[in-house]
Amino acid sequence: MQNLLDRAVVASRYVLVVFYLGLGVALAAYAFHFVGKVARFVATARAPASDTALLLDLLYLVDSALVASLVAMVALSSYDSLVSRLADAQGQSRFAWVSSLDPGDLKLKVGIAIIAISAIHLLQKFMNVDSIPDRELAWAVGIHGVFVASALGLGLLDRLQAAGKKARKEG
Repeated sequence: MQNLLDRAVVASRYVLVVFYLGLGVALAAYAFHFVGKVARFVATARAPASDTALLLDLLYLVDSALVASLVAMVALSSYDSLVSRLADAQGQSRFAWVSSLDPGDLKLKVGIAIIAISAIHLLQKFMNVDSIPDRELAWAVGIHGVFVASALGLGLLDRLQAAGKKARKEG
């Protein structure tokens, strides 16, 4: 009975495939939306209202690329580590970089991507500082600070965990 229960629990990881496929569909829809953003950018880049407006529009495109990269990184590395290794017929990893991401690395990469996205939003606000209320700017800076502090905390915890593992191996 225990063996059957163990196999059922391990097999339940395949339910995660629905979520990863859903992320893939969402990423495709986001890519479709991105193409529209690029078309609008190209149309306005010929005669931009100002260099600041052009730079803001470009930052929106960079922000979109970071969000898409974040979704792809989470979906691929999570699938590879939780459901099934991404390998070819000979068992060789087709995505060595995905297999090399452990949960600690993934947390740090996600944290860094969130900080970069937040920094772009903050830069966009600062470029329009005259038209944005001080309260909104203060909240944006505070939220960005929380993201930075969280990523630093995750990095510190990961380093402490690695040091603890190393000490146990040596001891």
